[in-house]
Amino acid sequence: MGYRLGVDVGGTFTDVLLVDEQTGVSHRAKTASTPADQSEGVLNGIRKVCRDAGIEMDEVAHVLHGTTVATNAILQGRGARVGLVTTEGFRQVLQIGRSYVPGGLAGWIIWPKPEPLARLEHTVEIPGRIAADGTIVTPLDEERARAELRRLGGAGIEALTVSLINSYANGEHERRVAEIAAEELPGVPVSLSSRVLPEMREYERTVTTVANSYVQPEVSRYVRNLDRSLSASGIDAPLSVLRSDGGLTKAAKAAEDPVSLLLSGPAGGVTGAVWFAEQAGFPDFLTFDMGGTSTDVALVLGGRPRIGRETTVGDLTVRATSVDVRTVGAGGGSIAHVPELTRALRVGPQSAGADPGPAAYGTGGTDPTVTDANVVLGYLPTRLAGGEIALDVEAARKAMRSIADAMGLPSVEAAAAGVIDIVNENMLGALRLISVRQGYDPRDFALMSFGGAGPLHANALGRLTGSWPVIVPPSPGVLCAYGDATTCPRDESARTMVRRFSTLDDDELRTALAELADAAAGRLEAEGVPRASQTATYQIDLRYHGQGFEIPVEVDRATVDGDLLAGLGAAFDAEHERLFSFLLDNEREVINLRVTVSGPRPEVAWRVLPEGTGDPSAALIRETEVWMDGETAPARIYDRSKLLSGDVVEGPAVVVEMDSTTLVLAGHSASVHPSGSLLIRPLNEEG
Repeated sequence: MGYRLGVDVGGTFTDVLLVDEQTGVSHRAKTASTPADQSEGVLNGIRKVCRDAGIEMDEVAHVLHGTTVATNAILQGRGARVGLVTTEGFRQVLQIGRSYVPGGLAGWIIWPKPEPLARLEHTVEIPGRIAADGTIVTPLDEERARAELRRLGGAGIEALTVSLINSYANGEHERRVAEIAAEELPGVPVSLSSRVLPEMREYERTVTTVANSYVQPEVSRYVRNLDRSLSASGIDAPLSVLRSDGGLTKAAKAAEDPVSLLLSGPAGGVTGAVWFAEQAGFPDFLTFDMGGTSTDVALVLGGRPRIGRETTVGDLTVRATSVDVRTVGAGGGSIAHVPELTRALRVGPQSAGADPGPAAYGTGGTDPTVTDANVVLGYLPTRLAGGEIALDVEAARKAMRSIADAMGLPSVEAAAAGVIDIVNENMLGALRLISVRQGYDPRDFALMSFGGAGPLHANALGRLTGSWPVIVPPSPGVLCAYGDATTCPRDESARTMVRRFSTLDDDELRTALAELADAAAGRLEAEGVPRASQTATYQIDLRYHGQGFEIPVEVDRATVDGDLLAGLGAAFDAEHERLFSFLLDNEREVINLRVTVSGPRPEVAWRVLPEGTGDPSAALIRETEVWMDGETAPARIYDRSKLLSGDVVEGPAVVVEMDSTTLVLAGHSASVHPSGSLLIRPLNEEG
């Protein structure tokens, strides 16, 4: 047993959490992110948390890291110059895409089509053809391949993607092109679509593999630098990186397959939420992660996050397994403004970020933000991040005055309240996307709130959604780092298998799933996870024969070992009816098989708070005034670290801690669960 170190890098702050595996006691640190080189902010946070915990850095046994390096490379357009090798006749696969234009019927008029990550002048085509069943129709023209690769080398490409038609059925030609590339382009990383995404649909397979190549040099460089810096600082613990699906992978594997990291940061929050919701006894809940720039929401059912097959970052959508997280541009740094044309208050998606930041930070920002609104209303204390950031109340009021003047409001408090109402409605829309739009009633779920700004808005979001209780876990501002530190290793294998049920039997399907499970288990075993401690989950993409889309259906081990096709068909019908409210008589059809193999969860003790009397007065810091429901109201500020199990805080109240602040509205109360979570409910709700 030792210490597990979770690290999450956000746009504004880098969060570090140190957990004692034996006692469950945690220490946290929040330092400014360093966008130019994220490893600097990471090391600053690690040094700080080890110093605060009174341990040497060599006592850390595991370093678990959620990173936004791949995400930022996509968003900021600073990835590698990618060369793309396609089958003859498919050179414009990225330019044609799916012919989808977002927006209304005339959306194409105003939509600036994003430039593909691999430019057309860096795309070549090679003769050679493989059929959909994997047979070779036309041999690969190796001389042409060699000549085209030399041309790409002369163009200065920094990474290479090989995506040949039907390679999901047979990757022989792609592997041969990779061998030639190793001779002609030494040192250039090569991504094969038959390895990155061995599934049908050439556009999705190609764009996903190109994205992998685009971010690979940046991620490899970052992981290598961080690993080297950790070793130089005295930490010999292995570095693992969080995948978009909430599992961990070794740093070297992450550098090879960085497209699986695009939602690494948000996935950490969801896995951390699962950890604390389990302790509090709530298996079904919505997650609400509000940071400085954006808010991420997700749905957890039965203690398991919903997993999606697509990952979207900016204008890019790739086919990669990830926690089904939806993002809205609403955060503490979101800027409020009143357009001249409409004279209607808007909040976001523009953000003040970390630089210059909200006006209240006193670092040069002058635009009114959500953080400034919370300061004006009295919801935020005058110091944040454990005292590292002092807030300038007068600067916040001055910034908010511009909103009040533009809208003709009587006070800056009224303007600030309007900003909070608008940003809450924006976040409600995101929560409805992952609940109502998916066929779930949010009133059947609890609401888990975290992130630096989340607990300030959680009570209001609970009131808007009807999701009770609102759960605020311990250390909500560093929960993503907690998720990094408490999740398990994971790997995945996939295969396309287009077969109607009438042409398939249980044994053939079971054998194919077993082969995929064995491949993923072998890779996980190579990372040091014994097979005896591994577990497998199975997901199969199904559709009615003739449909143009498929639905992923999860099946358990008992179904795989039993009447597989019958159980699979029943699960597909149930999911289809939940999504669309109807069934068809068409024959069902298997499209893709997927097996995810996970290692054991770490043995980290659950921390239990001492029992209190129900009276939180020992944690009272001082009395204050807040603006609530259109008027000034008396409120109390409490120190969360002094609250005990069973204590009940009645609103209006503000509960402060090092990394976040929780607001309890009038007519509500927050009870302290033995695990340390705050459970906020309306006063008139029983239980």
